[in-house]
Amino acid sequence: MSTYRYRQYRAALKAVPFKGMYLPYEWGQLPQTLPFEWMAYAEMFNEFSRELANAVNALTAYTHRLAAWRDVVEGLDDRGRLSVSHEFVDVLATTALNLPYVIRSRFIFASAHLCHQAGSLKAPHGWKDDLPLDDEIYLAQAQTAGAPWKAWAKLKTKIERIGDRTYQAKTKNFRNSYNHRFSPRIVIGQTNIVTRIVDDETNQVSYALGGTDALSLKLVVELLEKQCQDCYRAFEDFQKLVREQEKAICSAVP
Repeated sequence: MSTYRYRQYRAALKAVPFKGMYLPYEWGQLPQTLPFEWMAYAEMFNEFSRELANAVNALTAYTHRLAAWRDVVEGLDDRGRLSVSHEFVDVLATTALNLPYVIRSRFIFASAHLCHQAGSLKAPHGWKDDLPLDDEIYLAQAQTAGAPWKAWAKLKTKIERIGDRTYQAKTKNFRNSYNHRFSPRIVIGQTNIVTRIVDDETNQVSYALGGTDALSLKLVVELLEKQCQDCYRAFEDFQKLVREQEKAICSAVP
């Protein structure tokens, strides 16, 4: 049965329209030879740009595959849905649903470091290497480092759209609950049969019965396709930020 379903998936994969795009590699324009003080920036850029493209391209590929599984699952009964979910979909969808938060965090991390390194050009009274440790870099730290760069403001807005509150709500807070509690199932099943509720005003405790229904692949694909588009826009503005910094570095290099 698993082989048969996989053949169905491969046929659906050929038929389903590809709605995404794959991000480029090797797009940096810094000179091959740079003074030693720019080595950290150049090497960080090489790694960060590559890993960001890898992460977004993975989300694109996973979303396309899930669109094919969506079409396979559509006509199945509960037994068939359970089998497909267990054999093929769960791991793929779980990874894909978590990726927007991963990508958002990586954009923040990469931007903070690159803006900080290039920031020596924006410090007329001397540059201080005071970026917080890697485990302490969040959007606020990226904002501080990015503030002197014109392209940062637009990039920040695009980053904030990735994995935003709307996405969190529509996925039933999947990423957070998967990592810290019990997330909704995908395709079929229920979780959170009993929910403990504390009234904000009286502090009275009650218990609700009912459960959280599974996320449908139709919904998952719809949400992930939008997240892909948000990631593409953020990457485009990340490139603009790097171009601004490359221009400043090249102007400063004798």
